[in-house]
Amino acid sequence: MSLFITSLNSGSNGNCYYIGNGQEAVLIDAGISCRETEKRMTRLGLSMTKVKAIFISHEHTDHIRGVTVLAKKHQLPVYITQSTMAGGNLALQRVMPFTAYTPVQIGGLTVTAFPKHHDAVEPHSFIVSGNQVTIGVFTDIGAPCDHLLHHFKQCHAAFLEANYDEQMLEQGRYPYYLKNRIRGGKGHLSNRQALEIFTQHRPAFMTHLLLSHLSQDNNNPTLVQEMFDQHANGTRIIVASRHMETAIFQVEATSFADSPAISPL
Repeated sequence: MSLFITSLNSGSNGNCYYIGNGQEAVLIDAGISCRETEKRMTRLGLSMTKVKAIFISHEHTDHIRGVTVLAKKHQLPVYITQSTMAGGNLALQRVMPFTAYTPVQIGGLTVTAFPKHHDAVEPHSFIVSGNQVTIGVFTDIGAPCDHLLHHFKQCHAAFLEANYDEQMLEQGRYPYYLKNRIRGGKGHLSNRQALEIFTQHRPAFMTHLLLSHLSQDNNNPTLVQEMFDQHANGTRIIVASRHMETAIFQVEATSFADSPAISPL
């Protein structure tokens, strides 16, 4: 019993995460172009015909850039709140509103949203469950709240934001107001905050952690990898790229497998 996950892109230039079983899948956010989404899925051996829905976390461009074309071309329903759709000025054909803590069934997958701290109109994080496996998508979070910690403890795998190194941000070129926006409680999680979540709230059965939404200017993938590897304790740590897709990872309910899946199809 397993689910298959990959990050198609993760960063301020676009975010899109794939979670699926053998029959159907969902995309969490669609922040890269339709063409690039299709290209990366093809390289991984994934078919768009398996994707049954798109879920949108909030209206910032790096999460919605490709959703209109992707949803129209593949006739996909888009699960999005009315406030988020208005905030993003989106014109979508198949709109499916959702509310926090009300599960949405997509075939054998159950998607549940919950609120998060971020400077958007009505931002949400998601957990996706199926085949006795739970995957969390926790990015664009200004501060860890009880909602996040509660759901993180349930996850066999998670996409967790590690956006910036505090020293790099402080000493970097960003203007003061932008630095404060990032670290001010409704921006993004630092490496230190993400590591505290992982070390203090990781369940024993978590097999994969995909560190996500790294800043290009205020973080370093090698630094983050080394930082988390020291505390991995059996969890496979993957730094998701802002330039390309990750491998596909098979996440199982009862196994501590740490290898990418050869093929989910």
